[in-house]
Amino acid sequence: MKKTWEGILPVYKPAGFTSHDVVAKARRLLGMKRIGHTGTLDPQVTGVLPLCLGRATRVVEYLQEQPKEYQATLRLGLATDTEDMTGTVVEEADAQAVTEEEAAVVLRRFTGVISQVPPMYSAVKVEGKRLYELAREGKTVERKSREVTIYELEMNSFAKNDTYTDVSFRVLCSKGTYIRTLCVDIGRELGYPSTMVRLERTMSAGITADRCLTFEDIERCMADGSLEERLIPVDEAVAFMPAHTVVKQKAAAAIQGQRLSPGAVLPPVEHDLPIRLYREDGQFLGIFGRDPESHAVTAIKVFLPEQ
Repeated sequence: MKKTWEGILPVYKPAGFTSHDVVAKARRLLGMKRIGHTGTLDPQVTGVLPLCLGRATRVVEYLQEQPKEYQATLRLGLATDTEDMTGTVVEEADAQAVTEEEAAVVLRRFTGVISQVPPMYSAVKVEGKRLYELAREGKTVERKSREVTIYELEMNSFAKNDTYTDVSFRVLCSKGTYIRTLCVDIGRELGYPSTMVRLERTMSAGITADRCLTFEDIERCMADGSLEERLIPVDEAVAFMPAHTVVKQKAAAAIQGQRLSPGAVLPPVEHDLPIRLYREDGQFLGIFGRDPESHAVTAIKVFLPEQ
């Protein structure tokens, strides 16, 4: 009988793989089709790529919305058409004059809510066509700026190399942030052309790189039977949602998708954001939410207990 996997498989994506490549390889290794990833990484980028297995694919939308952390390096004195080292150099300048103190001051200016213009080499759609498709045709189109949030931004290292200067930093940011564009904008603020030369995602959906498995790790765990213990349970993966308990006599009604009166859930739900709902014995029942008008608690995604 084929094994049915369920949970979050924290994968460390190697360079040279698209996110879809990682999903395809995981499907082959695990022998299952129902796998979804929680946020695209460019092929040259490494790092955390949580995969949702089986019924866990139903929480992809929640995990995608969570903040992400990256370690990045930008190079001052060099600009490319893709904003990273995969592109063609379009501008060069001597960036030896910039100081570490100047760079640190500028980095601090980028914390908070900032506006970004998506790069031409991105998957954003304009009039039904991906920007990177237009870019490959040699076209440049106007893009609307979008707001993203930089929660934390700190310099890790500062190094001069020939005519260039490399600035490495850690950034914690909201979904939709283009780190390539952040590198270019930081360089522009400093008065130099710049591009991203390295990027690693070190945290996504609260899952850090030290919890992740390489493909080799996955194969080894499959062979020795330890993979299941490396999977992150669905309710742990959405631990950013508050936990509540349904009273014993209403647990069956909750599973059946019936509306629960405010008094049937403890502690009382005082907001309209999604919650994790448990039985009194600790069994996770699913993701529920409060109706803004009646305040009744209703099912959003039910996870039936294992029989």
